[in-house]
Amino acid sequence: MSLTPEQTQAVASWVAAGDNLSVVQKKLREEFNVAMTYMDVRFLVDDLELTLTDKPEPKADVNDVSKGAPADKPEPEAQPADDSGDDLDEALPPGGGGNVSVALDEVTLIPGALASGSVTFSDGVTGKWIVDHSGRPGFTEISQPGYRPNPADAQAFMQQLSQALQTKGY
Repeated sequence: MSLTPEQTQAVASWVAAGDNLSVVQKKLREEFNVAMTYMDVRFLVDDLELTLTDKPEPKADVNDVSKGAPADKPEPEAQPADDSGDDLDEALPPGGGGNVSVALDEVTLIPGALASGSVTFSDGVTGKWIVDHSGRPGFTEISQPGYRPNPADAQAFMQQLSQALQTKGY
């Protein structure tokens, strides 16, 4: 799909303003009635040789574990992780980062989820996670509202999640 010069200029200005691919995709649909997949928008931005920039997030997004804890909050003291995992099939030992424990549910009953489970971060905060059919991880519950794991915990979570999914054949 090719865009008009006006649409191309709009995409360039949105990216220059710091909009991410999802926002560009939404604006194309809303302002120009152009429906593109996320991947098509990614290719478009690459073809236009535009550079995506991160703009500061005004509020915490508990679904994004790749970002560290907000700078204005002091890091809590590390506490041992709780591996109780009542109805969980498999708990993996911590490795490669913070003291994080990831467990995979034996059966995933959440509509739209490929896999689900729980996580306990090094500071004792727990959560329920899912991976959707597109392979995107996210949280459905976090025991502490507005929580963001520290960078080491976030990295350890993603590594252990990947390892857990690979052991199950995903």
